[in-house]
Amino acid sequence: MDAYARMENETSLDLFVTIEGGEEKHSRGREMKVHHRCYKTLDGRTKKLVSSVGDGSIIKRFEKTPIPSNPTDVVCPHFLELKWATGCPYACAWCYLQGTFRFLEYKTKPKPKEYSRVQEHLQAFFDGRSGEAELLNSGELADSLMTEESSNPFSRFIMDLFKIQTRHKVLFLTKSTSIDELMLIGNKSQAVISFSINAIPVAKKWEKAPTVEERVRAAGLLADAGYEVRLRLDPMVPVDGWRNAYLETLELVFETLTPSRITLGSLRGLQSTINNARDKSWVTYLEEKSNWGRKIGINTRTDMYRFVIERLNTEFGYRDVALCKETVEVWNRLGLDHSKIRCNCIW
Repeated sequence: MDAYARMENETSLDLFVTIEGGEEKHSRGREMKVHHRCYKTLDGRTKKLVSSVGDGSIIKRFEKTPIPSNPTDVVCPHFLELKWATGCPYACAWCYLQGTFRFLEYKTKPKPKEYSRVQEHLQAFFDGRSGEAELLNSGELADSLMTEESSNPFSRFIMDLFKIQTRHKVLFLTKSTSIDELMLIGNKSQAVISFSINAIPVAKKWEKAPTVEERVRAAGLLADAGYEVRLRLDPMVPVDGWRNAYLETLELVFETLTPSRITLGSLRGLQSTINNARDKSWVTYLEEKSNWGRKIGINTRTDMYRFVIERLNTEFGYRDVALCKETVEVWNRLGLDHSKIRCNCIW
């Protein structure tokens, strides 16, 4: 029985609503509750959104970054996580999962959760009364395509589940080039594929993943197949010759595809990540403290972003750019309006 048929058979429980502690909770029978909260958005509006499903172990809103009120505050919208797995096989030198999972034996090794649990939580989410169409980010705690070579690839499983509805989409965030399953899937409009890329010399030195060229090639194939494809140029590092290195990456991208949006980020490190990193050679670039760990100095970060944004505009006529976990001050220096952010992890 495929995932669609299984979910059809399991939708017989009645849905009801309760109000508890100021939160609206939707429940299927006594098994699963969909929790809502009122959130203030970056543009000043207030929206009632899903905060979590059940205990939040599978579906939970990322809300670690408060709405910024000071120039040094980090800008990051509150997106919805689909926590289907933990860990990543690539174990890049600066991967924050080294700190996030520092108390766990497997740390950055892939550990998928039981698909039956993921299905149960998603079913409740789909059936609950969500006022907003949501993009569920499956790549915050894992590489979204890390199980594609297994007998039960995540992409096939999750896209079968998304067939039962048309409102929500799933975001695959990856450095993988294992795209065969995605190429076979029919409901491509219900997915967004985002590749993390970097300057070629930066990736060679610190990223343990398919080459930048291979990732861009995979992104182009998926775009040609009908997927919305986004790119994250992150984390940018001011290595010697960084201007030429990042321009080379941009040229490679636009020779292959035009992404729907590009999100820029620079090297940063939470103290827990730095403490648990085996290769700390990248830490020498971190000169500044922030409320999101240590960062490259603000003048250098601004120079890198400005260079890329100007080249995207002048050489490729491209303007769909946002910043990742960057401060209000940097957004302002670049003449960008953070209240209108359209970055990688949101609709």
